[in-house]
Amino acid sequence: MASGSDNIPMTPSGLRKLKSELKHLQSVERGKISREIEVARAHGDLRENAEYHAAKEKQSHIEGRILTLNDWIARAEVIDTSKLGGDKVVFGATVDLLDTETEKPVTYRIVGEMEADLKKRWLAVTAPVAQALIGKRVGDIATVQSPGGTRELEIQQIRFEDPQDEAPAGEG
Repeated sequence: MASGSDNIPMTPSGLRKLKSELKHLQSVERGKISREIEVARAHGDLRENAEYHAAKEKQSHIEGRILTLNDWIARAEVIDTSKLGGDKVVFGATVDLLDTETEKPVTYRIVGEMEADLKKRWLAVTAPVAQALIGKRVGDIATVQSPGGTRELEIQQIRFEDPQDEAPAGEG
């Protein structure tokens, strides 16, 4: 799993979320699945024991997720967006846009891939819309290819905020 040595950009809140998930898996889920395996093992013949096989598969999934989280955390390049500024769209920026065709306003925040969440309108820095916005300034038009054709988005405002401001407490 530790094959890539490339850094993974993320916000401080994104790193906190990964560490929280890792801690939960290691301190809660590992123990719970071990108990499930012991209970299932007590039911007898393991060859025909569906509970045992399901628990072992779940254990494998949990251990794989722990390895992945450890890798991501080790390669995290934390970028404190509250300390960013400037007049160009960069990682961590919140961008207010106007779709020039529909005249509808839309706001996106550009975050790391692990933090992307379309419901919150948080785009991965690698997403096509984010790529089209990077380096642009207020008043610029970003052209984005979408399944429905080409969209033009006019940049109205660029802000730099800490994403934890919008994250509901206890999410995850």
